[in-house]
This record gives sequence, C-alpha cells and structure tokens, in this order.
Amino acid sequence: MSALNKAKGFKKSKTGTYLSIGTTAFGAVSVLKQARKARYEHDTLRLVDAVVSAAAIATGVALLLRELKRLGDDDVLLG
Repeated sequence: MSALNKAKGFKKSKTGTYLSIGTTAFGAVSVLKQARKARYEHDTLRLVDAVVSAAAIATGVALLLRELKRLGDDDVLLG
C-alpha cells in the first residue's frame, strides 16, 4: 500500500475523523477570540467574518459527526 493510499485510509478512519474534529474545534478557539475582539472594538465586519467562520466550523463538525456514524462508531455521545 502506498503512502498516499495509507493517508486516504487514515482520513476515512475513526481515528482520523476524531483528529479532524479536534483540529476543527481548536480552530473554533481562534474564531471566538476574533469575535470577542470585534465586539470590543465595535468592528461589525470582523464580527460578521467571525460568525460566518463559526457557521463553517459548525457545519464541518456536523459533517465529521455524520462520517463517524457512517463508520459505525458506537460512541455514547453520538447516540
């Protein structure tokens, strides 16, 4: 199996999906900081950017959770 195929396999694995959720959640911290700063500075454009970024993160996490269910994960948190 080539390295590329191994990487694709890892991306579609439970472990890879959990890792993706973790890195996505880590990105949410940055968006929260951006939103706080925008509110403090009354910067509407930055606040809109933070809201759109948060929506993208939420959508990404939802897609990853759906992938976990597809993989047959029996995690209690996923139902």
